[in-house]
Formats: sequence, structure tokens, C-alpha cells
Amino acid sequence: QVQLIESGGGLVQAGGSLRLSCTASGLPFSMHSMSWFRQAPGKEREFVAGISGRGGSTSFADSAKGRFTISRDNAKNTMTLQMNSLKPEDTAVYYCAANLGSIRIYSGVYDYWGQGTQVTVSS
Repeated sequence: QVQLIESGGGLVQAGGSLRLSCTASGLPFSMHSMSWFRQAPGKEREFVAGISGRGGSTSFADSAKGRFTISRDNAKNTMTLQMNSLKPEDTAVYYCAANLGSIRIYSGVYDYWGQGTQVTVSS
């Protein structure tokens, strides 16, 4: 049974930082690209950042470039999203997702999803 478990969400003031983690089990982790998506109330789920199976490639939404970094540790089956200079518009539920293949920005192709973790940025 595949599980993706997110952690690290919370409440932070604008300009602050948060570190989200995703721990995976039940899948060949290094064969999957891993991504973060987010969904704010009343909005569609959107791609935030992704990292290839071996970590050699990354991709970021324009809203995340320069502020967020993504990394993974295949020995520990974990992926991390470091979020700096947070803004109120970053407030959303953040989801970890796994795709057998390359990084994709379209959520529909992802094979597995976590339950999500809430990130709230106050102004």
C-alpha cells in the first residue's frame, strides 16, 4: 500500500519560512518524480515545485521561483520543500504527489497523493 505523508505545515507571518516534508512508503521512490501542489479555497489545485527521481532536475511555478527550494533523500524516501519569504497568497493546503516518470505540472497524471498539510501565512 502506497502512502505519502506530509508534515511541517502551520501558521507563519508574512516573510517567514516553513519547511514541508513528504515521507513515502510502498513505492519505488527513486523511480518517481515527486512534486508539491497546493490548493487554496475556491481555487484549483496548482503545481508548486517538482523534482525528478534521482534529484537531478527540478521545476518551479513562477510564484515559487527564488523563494522555494525542493530536495529529496532517496535513502530515506523523503522529499522536502523549503519555503522562504512567504506571502499571504501562499496560504493553501499543500499536497505531495508521486508520478512514475518525469516531472509534470498537470495534476491529473500523478499516481499517488498525500492527504495534504495546511499552510497559513498571515499578513
